[in-house]
Amino acid sequence: MPKIAFAMLLAATLVSSVSAQAPRSFSGVYPHLSFFNDDGECGTGAVVPWADRLWAITYSPHRPNGSTDKLYEIDRDLNLVVRPESVGGTPANRMIHRESNQLFIGPYAINAERQVRVIPPTEMYGRLTGVARHLTDPAGKLYFATMEEGFYEVDVQTLAVTQLYQDGNRQNEKGGSLLPGYHGKGLYSGQGRLVYANNGENSALARSRPDVDSGCLAEWDGDNWQVVRRNQFTEVTGPGGIYGSSDPAKDPLWSVGWDNRSLILMVLDEGRWHAYRLPKGSHCYDGAHGWNTEWPRIRDIGQDDLLMTMHGMFWRFPPNFSAKSSAGIAARSNYLKVIGDFCPWNNQVVFGCDDTAKAEFLNKRKAKGNLIGPGQSQSNLWFVDAAKIDQLGAPIARGAVWLHDSTPADAPSDPMLAGGFARRGVHLTHAEKAAVTFTLETDAKGDGQWRTLHTVEVPPNGYSWLDLSDDPAAAWIRVRTNRDCQDVTASFHFSNQDQRSTQTGDLFAGMAKHNATDYLAGLVRARGDNLRTLQLVSSVVKKGELAEEANFSADADLQLAPLRDAASLAWLKKNATPPTDVISSDAASLIFVDDDGTTWRLPRHIDVAESAAGPVRVDREVCTERDLFHCSNLFYELPAINAGGFAKIRPIAAHDLRIHDYCSYRGLLILTGVATDAAANDHLVRSADGNGAFWAGTVDDLWQLGKAVGRGGPWLNTQVSADQPSDPYLMNGFDKRTLTLSQQSDEPVAIRVEIDLTGEGDWAPYQTFSVKPGQSVTHEFPAALHAYWLRTVADRPATASAQLTYE
Repeated sequence: MPKIAFAMLLAATLVSSVSAQAPRSFSGVYPHLSFFNDDGECGTGAVVPWADRLWAITYSPHRPNGSTDKLYEIDRDLNLVVRPESVGGTPANRMIHRESNQLFIGPYAINAERQVRVIPPTEMYGRLTGVARHLTDPAGKLYFATMEEGFYEVDVQTLAVTQLYQDGNRQNEKGGSLLPGYHGKGLYSGQGRLVYANNGENSALARSRPDVDSGCLAEWDGDNWQVVRRNQFTEVTGPGGIYGSSDPAKDPLWSVGWDNRSLILMVLDEGRWHAYRLPKGSHCYDGAHGWNTEWPRIRDIGQDDLLMTMHGMFWRFPPNFSAKSSAGIAARSNYLKVIGDFCPWNNQVVFGCDDTAKAEFLNKRKAKGNLIGPGQSQSNLWFVDAAKIDQLGAPIARGAVWLHDSTPADAPSDPMLAGGFARRGVHLTHAEKAAVTFTLETDAKGDGQWRTLHTVEVPPNGYSWLDLSDDPAAAWIRVRTNRDCQDVTASFHFSNQDQRSTQTGDLFAGMAKHNATDYLAGLVRARGDNLRTLQLVSSVVKKGELAEEANFSADADLQLAPLRDAASLAWLKKNATPPTDVISSDAASLIFVDDDGTTWRLPRHIDVAESAAGPVRVDREVCTERDLFHCSNLFYELPAINAGGFAKIRPIAAHDLRIHDYCSYRGLLILTGVATDAAANDHLVRSADGNGAFWAGTVDDLWQLGKAVGRGGPWLNTQVSADQPSDPYLMNGFDKRTLTLSQQSDEPVAIRVEIDLTGEGDWAPYQTFSVKPGQSVTHEFPAALHAYWLRTVADRPATASAQLTYE
């Protein structure tokens, strides 16, 4: 029997059969489709519709010579085939080659009859990150690139491999030597060049600080390499998308990247590179090492606009985007999932995710206590109706065009995206001894026609904030200074109104309310040893007391069954019980002290008392290298320490539930804290005896919990000293914000409110309020003004209060 025919016959025997009944799903995640490997991470590198099937590959963190990762084939009934040709590795490349009618995905070539051929890692060594059309023989050959600057030429018919540049793993431990930076990502060809991006730096400093020089965008003309820009870049693509350019002489090329200021969009148009900037929706991607980013994409999802993912934001991206026609990019929503690739399929958008990493890499912190990570790495696909993309987190983003930079007189900054945001503000600072005039200009149509929007004189060593919401049609905004300046910052904050209700969403019906005395709590963890199950140690609480404890496991169908293993119960309680004393409080607010000893203050929503079921979870990684932080019934997105850490925390939602624990499993978010008498619904999983239960959905369901609201502040009847700043109090990400000041001394007190503009300790004086004895001053912050943290300073000793209400 021919090898190909035998392989297809063998593949047919590996189909994971499902019953005639539709497989179980939770918010678009089908647990039976989960991907696993034996490594520290199991991300989805590519997902592509081809030959009436959906194809996906997974990757391990650093496996240039193969791994236990697989090539998967999924039919329209969601039957899953693990292809026997699988060789694994760290692949994230994909391209459909028109002339040979083949899908190239990872090291695999798949024809229209679903026959799979493999280029083994012995012939094309390295972590495959990109594939592109050939510059001189596009019908017969392709370029492949690895993450460590290995470049190969492959014949599409014979799969013969010619090495152009040796993979860096075979040169030295630090990666390639052709270009600055490391951790290659995107590859695309056009306009006579091959363009390659990397998004990291291999240094100890880059693994601790997000603001060091890192990454590279480069181009190759067939003989020589040239650096285009020394910043972190990921996606490189163009209007041809996964097929490559159909008109390489004329089509533009797009590359998306970032630095510590903001996102960067580079456009190659008629042989010239142009730079634009976009604000960041999330800081969880900001590590200078490049590990946190995965593979952001710009892809066709069957709509008029393309879909772009970058830094936790879904963006509309016009397919005709060029330097001459740059309008149309707009934020759609914030999201929490880590997405490696996506495509349209079966009238939905399918996102391939990176959900659960056993290693947790550098993402360790004391707020987790001695929590053991997941037992096995795993990820899944997320099937979403396209309209749902606009219904996740209300867009909020921030980014600078200058951040403590020197600016030549009258030289314009890169343009900053303004389109798609209703609320727009900018913070301007400088360190000159004389006043500086800042001019802000707008390009309304994206055609390069600029007009003056505002001119403002900022005093010596001064600060000014401007509301830019009065020009909603502007696509781009840029800034000039009237003189050479040192240490200049122009930091933009954008948002749209958060129109969510403050009531907990119906999706969470059946979860115990915060004041419940009868409920089912529990500790949860994804198990190891290739069991591919979830363990739940359930606590039955009655009248506020622990009445019974039981041990359960859940399988791919999320059916809870008794786990009669006393050792596993004791082990989970020892290794997964939440730590105590992570959060403290006083009358003013909640208090958190981070790993370097910095004190931060957070608002209260509802303080849920601990019970006999034990302490509630405060911090856990639920997407690879991203944490959920949960206190006083507020969920937050918390970046890793090397991506800004606690200073860049952002609220997601508030709720009135009694959530005990949470974790990631098979691409799902699992929550414990279910009402004893909860009615059955599509998100609740219960054991047959009723003593075990949890809620299952996706992490992006948290947006439906309810609008993030809270109350508190830096002071409440606090004895304060003159000119001594308070602790920082969180301001970032909340919508309607009202400040109330009062004091109890015998004289008026001037209380200065300062705001951290960047989350980097860049404090600026917002406004000073004169507060008379026995009276209060109330101030509502402008809707367009955003900052990361707030603190207060009194001009004389007093007993003072500074309280904020977030609605």
